[in-house]
Amino acid sequence: MVDLFIDRVLLKNNKDQDELDTEREVVMRLQNRILMLFFASAECESCQQFAPTLKDFFKRLTDEFHVDRSAQLVLLYISLDQSEEQQESFLKELPKKCLFLAYEDPYRRCLEAMFDVEELPTVVVLRPDCSILNPNAVEEILRLGPDCYRNWQEAAELIDRNFMISEDFQDKSMRSFSDPVRRLKYKVEDEKKKKAKKRGRGWGGGGGGEDAEVDGGAHGKEEGGGSPW
Repeated sequence: MVDLFIDRVLLKNNKDQDELDTEREVVMRLQNRILMLFFASAECESCQQFAPTLKDFFKRLTDEFHVDRSAQLVLLYISLDQSEEQQESFLKELPKKCLFLAYEDPYRRCLEAMFDVEELPTVVVLRPDCSILNPNAVEEILRLGPDCYRNWQEAAELIDRNFMISEDFQDKSMRSFSDPVRRLKYKVEDEKKKKAKKRGRGWGGGGGGEDAEVDGGAHGKEEGGGSPW
């Protein structure tokens, strides 16, 4: 993914439209991320209708209000607008954390041809190695919402075990990653205790509880003058 933009200037969709204009900045922002390339235009009615859904989708996966840790996800707007004014207008409908290419950058059209974009809106989802995970995820986003990310994460074999939507904290008890090992350890210890208790009953010659086991063992030694074995 980084290779696609290593020599490009990416802009942040904030007030100052800060630039990511060095290789280090681009690598840090894109490496080991799932990338959504959002091809759209302000004059496209379907794009206008989809924009609020995409904005909410992205915020629910990357905003600390909704998640414990931001998803390894990047949204990059590829403008197919007819003017810079249209692009600026449409950017206001998109998340502040998304990136975009400058209107004067001809690479926008190169990407359109590279990914065979034939309809708008189109959301091309890329794995970290730049291979296509979904050529157009618009319908999937509309149908599944943030659950898409888990599907993409698995398909991309992306390790991000700390990602969790806020609803997950409410629906599931929180356990540490050592919990399964700890529970197995306790299970083994419980089995050992049960076996030890059974041997204790045999020693006392009968089952009368822990006190009976002790008394029975002592009585046996007095009468037999030695070990019961």
